[in-house]
Amino acid sequence: MPEEAPSRAQAPQIVLAFDFGQRRIGVACGDTVSRNASHARALTSGSQGVPWEDVDALIREWRPAALVVGLPYNVDDSESAAAARARSFAGALAARYALPVELVDERYSSMEALDRLKQARASGLRKRRVVKGDVDAGAARVILERWFSQIT
Repeated sequence: MPEEAPSRAQAPQIVLAFDFGQRRIGVACGDTVSRNASHARALTSGSQGVPWEDVDALIREWRPAALVVGLPYNVDDSESAAAARARSFAGALAARYALPVELVDERYSSMEALDRLKQARASGLRKRRVVKGDVDAGAARVILERWFSQIT
């Protein structure tokens, strides 16, 4: 009797995405099956730098298989001044959690997130006003959606 071919269906994997900033870090969560990004929030970075205890809690809660970090580029495709900080954050994530970390072009992600939030507010889907943390969380969501569109 011939062996059955292995199943091509993969179990969903959770992925966390980060929009790294010096004041706030936007975070979004999604899975590789639905390819939807959600559960977005922003962490506050203080004078102490990255709030690792908050990141630790997210890793424990979601148990992601991979992490995605937005990499800031300029309009001319050169890396922005913030790119070195984003790369450093990505390296720290990889070292701290022993998870694969992918970098994704985050160009205009904050603008796209702000536009989405304004549209939701104008349509009545969002009642409260838009604050900076919402934009950072929304940008992380955009970054994760971009990553999902790049994977096969």
